[in-house]
Amino acid sequence: MKSPNHHPVPLDILQEVFGYSAFRGQQAAIVDHVTEGGDALVLMPTGGGKSLCYQIPAIARQRAGHGVTVVVSPLIALMHDQVGALEEAGVAAAFLNSSQSLEEAQHIEREMLAGRLSMLYAAPERINTPRFLAQLQSLYERGKLALFAIDEAHCVSQWGHDFRSEYLSLSLLHERFPDIPRIALTATADDITRADIIERLQLEEARVFIASFDRPNIRYLIVEKDKPREQLLRFIQDEHEDEAGVVYCQSRKKVEETAEWLRAEGINALAYHAGMDSELRKRHQDRFLREDGIVMCATVAFGMGIDKPDVRFVAHLDLPKNIEGYYQETGRAGRDGEPAQAWMAYGLADVVNQRRMIDESPSTEEFKQVQRGKLDALLALAEAIDCRRVRLLSYFGEESEPCGNCDNCLNPPATWDATQAAQMALSCIYRFHKSHGYGFGAGHLIDVLRGKETDKVRQYAHDQLSTWAIGASLGEPQWRAVIRQLIALGYVVTEGEFNTLSLTESAREVLRGEVQLSMRQPSAPTRRGRGSRSGSSSSKPSRASAVEADLDDEAQARFDQLKAWRSGVAKSHGLPAYVILQNVTLAELARVHPGTLDEMAGISGIGAKKLEAYGEAILEVLNGD
Repeated sequence: MKSPNHHPVPLDILQEVFGYSAFRGQQAAIVDHVTEGGDALVLMPTGGGKSLCYQIPAIARQRAGHGVTVVVSPLIALMHDQVGALEEAGVAAAFLNSSQSLEEAQHIEREMLAGRLSMLYAAPERINTPRFLAQLQSLYERGKLALFAIDEAHCVSQWGHDFRSEYLSLSLLHERFPDIPRIALTATADDITRADIIERLQLEEARVFIASFDRPNIRYLIVEKDKPREQLLRFIQDEHEDEAGVVYCQSRKKVEETAEWLRAEGINALAYHAGMDSELRKRHQDRFLREDGIVMCATVAFGMGIDKPDVRFVAHLDLPKNIEGYYQETGRAGRDGEPAQAWMAYGLADVVNQRRMIDESPSTEEFKQVQRGKLDALLALAEAIDCRRVRLLSYFGEESEPCGNCDNCLNPPATWDATQAAQMALSCIYRFHKSHGYGFGAGHLIDVLRGKETDKVRQYAHDQLSTWAIGASLGEPQWRAVIRQLIALGYVVTEGEFNTLSLTESAREVLRGEVQLSMRQPSAPTRRGRGSRSGSSSSKPSRASAVEADLDDEAQARFDQLKAWRSGVAKSHGLPAYVILQNVTLAELARVHPGTLDEMAGISGIGAKKLEAYGEAILEVLNGD
């Protein structure tokens, strides 16, 4: 093995290659540790700058003679855009994946083996092949294997929200190449997932870096379902007209129906799910990345590794499975640091469906128990009457103060003592079972509690029960909220294909008056027409974009001209516009209006290669030539 050479100063690489003057947060400590050959596990939120944590050590170690860094990446789209961005910055990088011809793949393999690459991106499936492992062995024996970077490392954990079995075999890297440093990175991992990553990737000796999970630019909004598609439409029209966003739905059918409905309402919406034709799916993803103002309706198949910085909102029309999934998905909004929103609508059916999916899965009871606990944490977040962000960060073990930028902080919800109502509901469920030996669904329970005469009530003589009409003073939305929270708190469970309700052992505590239940007051049903404002609970973040906020008319004109120029360059390179230059860099160019290349060199986001490649063209745009 080759002995380590002196490594270039990482800060010099940050400035020269990427055009940034300083590291953020823990980036400097991570980069120094990995550059010097240390193993690391990095937990850093989406938009926190994870990529630089391995890209700069890769460049530094390659310049010091250590050879190529292999980056494990699960998605073709992510590989393509990251390699494109590195090439734009003058870094020798490539990827190997199924989209390439045999000749293309062989050419890249030759470049790698000849030591001409700083970074090679590949999927775990390829890395595990005998051919690729033999190539790694050749590099290793010649001292030309610098670093392994394992991105989206939560995929290795069975407890995580996105488990991928092919990640399990990545422990081979440490077993075969024990003295090659490794860095594993993820944006989301609770304690149990974190421990799983360390064990499965054999990172017991690695230094663990945990950045703050807070994304202060994201406003969290959770609403009760009341004609959810119309609620979504109002949210988009009122808050994010002509802006990019993602709408997550649980089923493929709902994805397509939602996209079609939004298009009919004048929203530029596309669909994306794993069941679509692969060419159409790729075309939709490319349009989302390269065009402005597209709303992507998708299942969770869409999103991992999507680097588009100007996604202004992420909406959920269905409840995710757990907080990690919710956090990962909402974190795709506002990667540029500008104000963004995470909006979710959920209701009783979501709670019932998620519990049923866990109960009916073929998993072990241990796994189901963990998943129930994760779902309970998400339900507690949804039903919370205090700060959403405090709850969210607490889940990841981080203490915080009320944020002032979530719906509960901005408009504290009205609450009521629901203890007596909960006792009524539990008593009625008990009497169903006592009378019939089985339970009934939530809708029928509410009818009995409110004294609503229906065919089913008459069929089962439930108007003769002692609980008939005892809750007539409460409206249906309140009762649905009570039942939803009783399920969320574990006092009631749903069973069978008809989602009948049964009591748990802990329900006795409520019936005996040993616990007090304070619940949020349900929102009044909304029946506004199209285009009306959606209320102060989701008041529009001040978006006089910190990017464009202080541009005068002349600077704004320069900014618009630069965007048009960038669009043409991006199209000719087959890359998203933000890979060429980000909006914040264009805005600074428009504001500062540099007259020479030397003056432009100080602009954040313009490294040496971009200055050389685009400097003269930018000066021409700025001077109106």
